[in-house]
Amino acid sequence: VQLQASGGGLVQAGGSLRLSCAWSGNIFSINVLAWYRQAPGKQREMVAAFNALGSTNYANSVKGRFTISRDNAKNTVYLQMTSLKPEDTAVYYCQLNNYRVDYWGQGTLVTVSS
Repeated sequence: VQLQASGGGLVQAGGSLRLSCAWSGNIFSINVLAWYRQAPGKQREMVAAFNALGSTNYANSVKGRFTISRDNAKNTVYLQMTSLKPEDTAVYYCQLNNYRVDYWGQGTLVTVSS
């Protein structure tokens, strides 16, 4: 199983970015699809996630600004980020859990300038 994240870049505060994460391989069932981020010197934190029932969960710091979505036909999960702030600067990782294993993408860097 492989996850490939893309879409990061440099954006000014107040701007928007959309991250994508495509997965491939034998995934028979998905428990969790999620986006995490890790800022320099900080622990990795969950940003947004789908659970097995399709419900979404967001970190308080991104509620109302970020939206997680998925396209099962394309095996892709997205993170639409709006009203970006400098404190959103981090490496963003996608995660897939199939009830047995956590799979991680390679990370994509988002830098928000003030």
